[in-house]
Formats: sequence, structure tokens, C-alpha cells
Amino acid sequence: MKFTEITVHTTTEVSELVADIMWRYTNYGVAISDVKDVIALQNDKVMYWDYMDESLLNERRDVLVKAFVPKEEAETTLPQIRADLEELNANCTEFAYAGSLEVNCREVEGDDWLEIWRKHFRPIHVGERVVIVPEWIKYEKSENEVIVKLDSNMAFGTGEHETTSMCLKLLQKYLNADDTCIDVGCGSGILGIAAAKLGAKLCYLTDIDTIAVDSAKHNCENNGVAELTVVAHSDLLNDANIKGDIMLANITGEILCRLAPSIPKNLKKGGTLILSGIIESRLEMVISAFTAQGLTLTEQIREGEWYALAFKL
Repeated sequence: MKFTEITVHTTTEVSELVADIMWRYTNYGVAISDVKDVIALQNDKVMYWDYMDESLLNERRDVLVKAFVPKEEAETTLPQIRADLEELNANCTEFAYAGSLEVNCREVEGDDWLEIWRKHFRPIHVGERVVIVPEWIKYEKSENEVIVKLDSNMAFGTGEHETTSMCLKLLQKYLNADDTCIDVGCGSGILGIAAAKLGAKLCYLTDIDTIAVDSAKHNCENNGVAELTVVAHSDLLNDANIKGDIMLANITGEILCRLAPSIPKNLKKGGTLILSGIIESRLEMVISAFTAQGLTLTEQIREGEWYALAFKL
């Protein structure tokens, strides 16, 4: 089978958003190539190399996001991807520079690509209890672990990215049995699924992207929590009267600030709000936006270049 490899040139800050766009149009794999990941591994002493080109530390390099689309679908898919990238670029600011967003294409042989891509994934342990497990891997869980099954076409939100990981860690800390949980901008649904398996009595998931909504519904069913979840196609929490004991939003700083005024009507008194998707230049802006609504910052954590916050109402 032949594929068109579509490569987008972008930046570290926006690469996950670009990958999220690419996932809308393929089930055959999306990859992010970012030299900063290599540098971070070296600096964290997770991995060592005998030699590293010093220019890697000094030169500004594009982050490459690659998607693999069946050749016969590329002609119709490319204009859609370009349109989504233009919309993304229009919403970016100088603090979240998207780069050139140049798109390159080449034809590649795709034999066994999906199997090679699948071999990259392994069970991911997040916090004390949650384990993200690819559905094609046999995993024997321990007594206290909660398993979230990862579908092969699951979009942004696999637990590998720092923002998702931090949300899952804070969720395990603040969620109580029989809580009602709200996940705004749910993407793949991983946070709501984890909440349901951790003991929430109801999880209300919402996303403006119809593909994300379909993906979240599928993943809820695949994880056996469909009866505990409601997945709604909505812009933030417009027209939603549900009140949550705990609310999560892993989006971007600008959209979080837009969400801030609506929080009190959807969060119970004494409830917990968990936010992520925040870069350092947007941190104080986000904190100010939510403290202005009467919320109290109770915890701030950081992984890599990203921050997560926990507030109480």
C-alpha cells in the first residue's frame, strides 16, 4: 500500500496542536520530530550519547510533524489540512509562534507501517494508579491499577505528553468517589475515561471538534464506561447546566482565559478545577483570569515547558 507522507514545519509550542489536526485525517500514524526532545533526554540524564553535535544546542530548528495518508486520499485531505493550519495560525500569537507551517509531501511505501508504528507504544504509568495500555498489548494489571485502553487511532491525549500526564496526576489526587467530573475540550476522552474508572459517578465530556467527539464516544465504549459518560459537541460549556465536583481543561492559555468567566456556573462550591496546556508566558495571565472569578490557586506543577494548575472554588 502506498502512502503520502505529509510533513508540516512548526514549533515546539504548537507541535501538539498541529499533530491533533493531522490525526483528524489519518488512522495510520502521526510523528513529531523535535530536537528539543533529544536535548531534554540528555539534560535529564535519561539517555547518554558519546557525541552530540553542539549545533543542536544553538540553532533554531523546525519541529516536523508527519502524517501518513493513503495515497488515494491525499488529494482531498491536503486542502482540508491546509485550511485547518491556516485557522490555527490565525489563532496563534507572538507568544505561541506557529512557525512557517510549510507543508511538504512525498510518496512512501506503507507496507507494515501500522505494525511498526504500534511497536513504538508501551504501557504508560501515570501517577500512582493510572496505566495507559495500547489495546493490542497484553498487560496484567496490579490490584490497585486503573487501565485506560488506548485505541490505535487515539488522537492527542495518550498520556505521553506532559499536559495530559499532569492532568492525570492531579485528577488522581483530587477526585473523590461519586464525584461528577467535567472535561472541557476532551479530545480523545482519556481524562474523562480515567475519571470514570477512578470512581466518578458521571463524566461530562465536551469538544468543539466533531471528530474528537466521535473519537471520545468510541473510546468510552471501548473502555466500558459509556454508561458513566456523556460526550457533547459544544464550544466550551455553552448551554450546559451540569455542575461538576471536579473540572478539567487541557487546552491553551488563551482559550482557558476565555473559559474563565463561565467556570463558577458549572463548578460546585468547594469543587476543584484542573487546568493545563499553559506555557510560561501565559501562566500569570491564566492565574489572574481564574482568581478574578473567585477561585483560589491550590497547586502549581511543571513538566518540561508546560504548567498545570489546580484551583478551588
